[in-house]
Amino acid sequence: MYASILAVDDDPLICKGLKFNLEKSGYSVTTAMTSAAALDHIHRQKYQAVILDIGLPGEDGLSLCRHVKEIYDLPVILLTARRRELDEIIGLEVGADDYITKPFNVDVLLAHLKAVLRRSAARAVLPGGQLHTENISAGPFHIEVKSHRALKNGALLSLSPREFDLLFFFIEHPNQVFETDEIIDSVWGAEFTGEPQALYVHIRSLREKVEEEPSNPVYILTIRGVGYKFTP
Repeated sequence: MYASILAVDDDPLICKGLKFNLEKSGYSVTTAMTSAAALDHIHRQKYQAVILDIGLPGEDGLSLCRHVKEIYDLPVILLTARRRELDEIIGLEVGADDYITKPFNVDVLLAHLKAVLRRSAARAVLPGGQLHTENISAGPFHIEVKSHRALKNGALLSLSPREFDLLFFFIEHPNQVFETDEIIDSVWGAEFTGEPQALYVHIRSLREKVEEEPSNPVYILTIRGVGYKFTP
């Protein structure tokens, strides 16, 4: 088995489909239909990732996601039938590692899951497989690699895992202009199958946390017709 996955959705057919398709691809899968049942499973068993529907009865998926990230620090992929960008941004703010909109293609889900597990296992790995154990700084920003903390002027930033990865990437490459595809390949991985809009959403969310005036950024700059540049 590749990894142990917890799939949480209040639709029994979706749970059954997730279990069948993920196990067919080599994963060990447990399903749950409520937040309470999901937490009970997490208390009793070690999982490598959680696939979590936003629209759960009782405690919704966003609240459960926040709880899982704060207490267990597990990678979480959110499932949502609501396509509004607001839902995606809220999902990022509670620490979700990725999101997929329903209905979804199984191959797309598998690609996202593979990418999330890879990032979780090697979040601080440099190209070539060398572990990145050195803290890095640029301007007012400081990254503590082992503790996975990001600070600005000594104050801890509350970043989602993807926001942390983005800021880490930018700090490693100050004053360099990168195209959208280059950033996605470096932060999401070459197997990313989503839309470039995912990067725009994360950039906007990251700016809300690191810029004094997010609408007039001074650190993460948009280079029209090209991509983005980080200026410390």
